[in-house]
Amino acid sequence: MGRSSKDKRDIYYRLAKEEGWRARSAFKLLQLDEEFQLFHGVHRAVDLCAAPGSWSQVLSRKLKGASGKSSEVKIVAVDLQAMAPLPGVIQIQGDITKVSTAQEIIRHFEGHAADLVVCDGAPDVTGLHDIDEYIQAQLLLAALNITTHVLKNGGTFVAKIFRGKDVTLLYSQLKIFFGEVTCAKPRSSRNSSIEAFVVCRGYSPPEGYVPTMSNPLLDHCYDVDFNQLEGPNRVIVPFLACGDLSAYDSDQTYPLQLEPGKEYTYVPPTQPPIHPPYQEACFLKKNNLLAKEKGPTLLEVSTALPLFPSDSSSGEEHMEAAVEALTIGP
Repeated sequence: MGRSSKDKRDIYYRLAKEEGWRARSAFKLLQLDEEFQLFHGVHRAVDLCAAPGSWSQVLSRKLKGASGKSSEVKIVAVDLQAMAPLPGVIQIQGDITKVSTAQEIIRHFEGHAADLVVCDGAPDVTGLHDIDEYIQAQLLLAALNITTHVLKNGGTFVAKIFRGKDVTLLYSQLKIFFGEVTCAKPRSSRNSSIEAFVVCRGYSPPEGYVPTMSNPLLDHCYDVDFNQLEGPNRVIVPFLACGDLSAYDSDQTYPLQLEPGKEYTYVPPTQPPIHPPYQEACFLKKNNLLAKEKGPTLLEVSTALPLFPSDSSSGEEHMEAAVEALTIGP
């Protein structure tokens, strides 16, 4: 396996490096914009769970242009992790579940509310699908919660969602705050993944609703009619596949030479991660410093076995028993 192996397996990972994006997820937002024109008339945008910054890159290039000098546009990126600086993007290293983070966003917008809030955040998946879907749902609700603090009426909210068995409850929550909710699947999102994106437009909170960080949105305390919605079709949300068959298939393996006469050239990642959670583990493994549990020796196992009677067992049989105990364990 060489450096080019992932370039061959994942065409969007390769294209992201060639075009200077920090991650392949940039194409997801670009394809969503092609379908929904998300950036039309947007002057203030917020990118939640922004690291490593590919969606912030898209916002900067699309809203500020190639020069990046538009003074009318302001972009704020928020994440718990540190992120390498981006031109034209204000960074906040903070928690999206804290009201202080929402207040800091508004301060950067000089008291104005945002036109667009996007969130590509996802948990570190465990492989246990029910747990992963639940944690993702809670992350989406946390993003929605802070969005109610910073988004203007009529604004747009875009976030990642896992289309699990209880996804209709999330749709119900979103429909309370937005007039139009659509579930979209960009071409760059793998068909083998349950990942999709909710595009929520026309922000209009319920009358009398006061944004707060103290109460979760899933507390089932809205009204009787809402809580009695039952069955798999409580809320029907349109599902839209973004892009046509002419785009690259994210599940397919492509040759390194895509065009005749154009040779493949390896391109390093645009921006390596800054202090990722796995950094220490990788260092320990590379330097053979991981703790290793020392098992019992053959002599220790043999000594622990009961003495064999001289008339019924031999020393050879006793040693075979010790080897078996060492192999199988207690």
